[in-house]
Amino acid sequence: MKSLALHLSVLAVLCALQFVLPSYHVTNVARIMVLAVFAMGYNIAFGYTGLLSLGHALFFAAGIYGAGLPVHLLEWTSGPAFLTGLVAGGVAAALVGLLALRTAGVSFMIVTLMFAQAGYLSILYFGRWTGGDEGFPMGAVGRQVLGYDLSGETPRYLTALGLFAVALVVNLVLVRSKLGRVMVAMRENEDRARMLGYDPFRVKLAALAISGLYAGAAGAGYAMLFGYVGATFGGIQYSILPMLYVLVGGAGTVLGPLIGAAGMFYLIEAASEVTEAYLMLVGVILIVGVVFAPKGLLGALRKVWPWLP
Repeated sequence: MKSLALHLSVLAVLCALQFVLPSYHVTNVARIMVLAVFAMGYNIAFGYTGLLSLGHALFFAAGIYGAGLPVHLLEWTSGPAFLTGLVAGGVAAALVGLLALRTAGVSFMIVTLMFAQAGYLSILYFGRWTGGDEGFPMGAVGRQVLGYDLSGETPRYLTALGLFAVALVVNLVLVRSKLGRVMVAMRENEDRARMLGYDPFRVKLAALAISGLYAGAAGAGYAMLFGYVGATFGGIQYSILPMLYVLVGGAGTVLGPLIGAAGMFYLIEAASEVTEAYLMLVGVILIVGVVFAPKGLLGALRKVWPWLP
């Protein structure tokens, strides 16, 4: 009950923020919630299953282009476009997993990075349709939900909150389910889990596919809410960011991705106002944080509140 009350309180606070924050920060929080969904997906693979991937930009980009291209080329509406983006992320993750999961450790990390780079280069190569480096704006027909224009501040915020809320509830259910417990068992001791009758390949593939669905949903949501589709979202930066969000917030915690995404977003913004070498300053702060809180912010709080999921 404590856990449920905490997560419902977080959703209530996020809902209330749109009424008290300035317009600039309302847009920022909407962006943070979408990126937190992306990080939740990464957390399922890394935080709960132990799969250190550097290829999640491919799944995020699959969601963005899966939603954006049908709108741009075929004038699909937002509903089918979003579902296509979500499925594209999951299918991309499953296909990568079928090959990458034949490796482990550093080899798995390198293979996923190679797939992500191949996807990024493919976006550039097929620039005639994808827009390449320049990308393309999301068509107006793809930014209408139930008659509301997602370019408006309130509809955009509420849609981002709805996406985050659904992702959060599904995440809570997943980590408390049998599959979620088996995923943690794989992370902690794969050999022992195998002795208990669980197939590591199938469990890891399921975890990676679910992770891809989250990334695809976040990518599709990002394209629809912020109106832009571009190759940048397939670059290595968008494989590193969710990993940083999870490490800062707390790997293997449900709310860690949100805390990490918000913390990193505003840390980068504050550092950029202090110096042009803001990434160096952010890097130093992250190193200090990892040294003193190696399990992230919520991971450290678990010592006090062990009931945190």
